[in-house]
Amino acid sequence: MSECLFCKIINGDIPSTKVYEDEHVYAFMDIMPLTKGHTLLIPKTHCQDLFAMPEDVAANLYKAAPKVANAIKLAFNPAGMNTINNNGAAAGQTVFHYHLHLIPRYDDTDGLDVGWHTKKLEMDEMAAIADAIKSHI
Repeated sequence: MSECLFCKIINGDIPSTKVYEDEHVYAFMDIMPLTKGHTLLIPKTHCQDLFAMPEDVAANLYKAAPKVANAIKLAFNPAGMNTINNNGAAAGQTVFHYHLHLIPRYDDTDGLDVGWHTKKLEMDEMAAIADAIKSHI
């Protein structure tokens, strides 16, 4: 896509700090990192989000994810890592080319707050939700 920021990065039209590349994916440093080592992993095939991603593109991307994540782990020895993907504007997506954030975590003051606000569901409600999902697989 000619107007896609990440497609322009893949094509070399916009500079990036490359971490890893193969025929299917491209990984580069986030220009506004939350933590040291914050890296983005993207498919070379333009996919707006996970909903639009073909299974083979996903397989290639997630095949590379442990390789890049382990390289970050060996380089910086974080206490943990969040892998985050936002799908759609309502979920916080701002660049509409699928990208997986690999965010090393060092302590609880490193700038990322992933607050979960859970609620308990009754078993019959969970079963109905599961059935709705299963009916579309």
